[in-house]
Amino acid sequence: MEAYERLLRYVRVWTTSDESSTATPSTERQSDLARMLEAEMKEMGIADARMDEHCYVYGTIPATPGYEDRPRIGFIAHLDTAPDFSGEGVKPQLHENYDGGVLPVGCGNVLDPELFPHLKGLKGHTLITTDGSTLLGADDKAGIAEILTMAELLLKTDIPHGQVSLAFTPDEEIGSGAHLLDIPAFGAEYAYTVDGGQPGEINFETFNAAAAEFEVRGVSVHPGSAKGVMVNAALVAMEINSMLPSAEIPAKTEHYEGFFHLCSVEGNVEKAALKYIVRDHSASHFEARLECLQLIEKTLNEKYGAGTVSLRVRRQYRNMEEKIRPCMHLVDTAKKVMEKLGVTPDTEPVRGGTDGSELSFRGLPCPNLGTGGYCFHGPLEHISVENMDLCVKILLGIVEEYAQHG
Repeated sequence: MEAYERLLRYVRVWTTSDESSTATPSTERQSDLARMLEAEMKEMGIADARMDEHCYVYGTIPATPGYEDRPRIGFIAHLDTAPDFSGEGVKPQLHENYDGGVLPVGCGNVLDPELFPHLKGLKGHTLITTDGSTLLGADDKAGIAEILTMAELLLKTDIPHGQVSLAFTPDEEIGSGAHLLDIPAFGAEYAYTVDGGQPGEINFETFNAAAAEFEVRGVSVHPGSAKGVMVNAALVAMEINSMLPSAEIPAKTEHYEGFFHLCSVEGNVEKAALKYIVRDHSASHFEARLECLQLIEKTLNEKYGAGTVSLRVRRQYRNMEEKIRPCMHLVDTAKKVMEKLGVTPDTEPVRGGTDGSELSFRGLPCPNLGTGGYCFHGPLEHISVENMDLCVKILLGIVEEYAQHG
């Protein structure tokens, strides 16, 4: 089965995660895809394929006889789709021989090369999009499809290889996908997450990340007698945001520049809440951002009264670079394979994180590779069939390279 055929099956399974849940998986619907993958893996000959009680799927392809001493390499992708946009009832659309121009995808959504210049390079490809009413879910079901297509090729051919470990995780999109991955059971010395964009992408630098929430308690009285008494929680919420640097937001930053991102705000006179995500590649700058939030809390409580503003911060993941640098053979091997295939490697730092961020700090060095998709988390999400085929070749090449050269 080709990778895109797998993707078309997987995206129809609703697997959106839920950031308000404290369970793992955060949504039981992720188990629907997990069970499908477990059965598929067993059918293709992965004897130890299994899903655990937390919806993690594992499987191992034993080393070719004589290659047992080669490094044990793993590949990881995630089951869930982002809660940013609907992932229910996905209807994938194939656009064969794309002409490189404007492409309507439905519901008033249009892929326009003026906005997305990479589209010009996809001329002649077969594109997979949504019908415009949902996201596609190539993030990261394309990664799953490519890993399993690579695995099937290993099992059906005589390509020599060391042990290859596979894992598919829940809840990556809400920052908890790697928490319960059983690294000893996974059995790899090194791994790659397959969860990115263009085929040449190699990410080993990520953000340091946290979620932050301000809660504001106001004093609500009749506006006719409010002087000196009322504390309008909605106005205090506006004041909180005004105390943050206005240029340090996602829409005005790039590359290594960090940001504060206001995800939601709601409130009235009595109470209000603001939710942010905080990101920075630099560990020291990241800590300074968190200190900035704490200073805002302190300053406004001094101004309006103790308990008016409360801040909760949840650290999510750290920049994996410090754990990848000592084993840069992971990056160098991927680069070598890509160059052999005529692909230009791109090691631009990822302005986000992957399961590999946490796994690297848990002792499993784990850079990230592209899947061939674009515009994730929304109705303009799309991926190229040809890019998926190329990503499968890259994964297979990495396995072969470690078998040949250790």
